[in-house]
Amino acid sequence: MQRYCLALDLNNDPDLIAEYIQFHKNVWPEIQESIKESGIKNLEIYTIGDRLFMIIEADTDFSFEKKARLDAANLRVQEWETLMWKFQKALPGSKPGEKWRLMDKIFELK
Repeated sequence: MQRYCLALDLNNDPDLIAEYIQFHKNVWPEIQESIKESGIKNLEIYTIGDRLFMIIEADTDFSFEKKARLDAANLRVQEWETLMWKFQKALPGSKPGEKWRLMDKIFELK
């Protein structure tokens, strides 16, 4: 099993943040299926203020490249991603169009 942690910001607007949270309480079934299809076994998103933190646990075949290919071929995923950009704001230092940024692990208690 692989684990990835990613971060992204939201537009700092309380109404938009509340709407974003509502969308994630009722994620479209096609989106949930596409996540599973890519090899992701568990996915959690946390928020504090306008900052998001995502934890992905995926099988050993998972890759972000494979997920990107599957997403690009799925019109419903593209519709969801376009809708989510209404709420999301790239982290400082992101490349144009870059959303979730992979975080580096700097500590693990063993």
